[in-house]
Amino acid sequence: MEAPVVAVELPADLYAELQSLTAQENAKDPVDMIVRLVAEAQEKHVYLQPPPAFQRILDRATDLGLDDLSEQHDHYLYGTDKQ
Repeated sequence: MEAPVVAVELPADLYAELQSLTAQENAKDPVDMIVRLVAEAQEKHVYLQPPPAFQRILDRATDLGLDDLSEQHDHYLYGTDKQ
């Protein structure tokens, strides 16, 4: 299966900087340089897990089907008339 081709237009100054970096790194061409930089960025990206206490809250969260809970909380908590 062949990868899709995507065209990206870069500002001239950014492309010149990419070409310079490509030459410094002895990379084959700017595309290879972009692929390497993206791969490095993906490796460094860290997906954080919420703290255990917060995860327990998320696990217990329930959709109550109320679209006005924040505005009418007194009604739902204490039975007062809706405003």
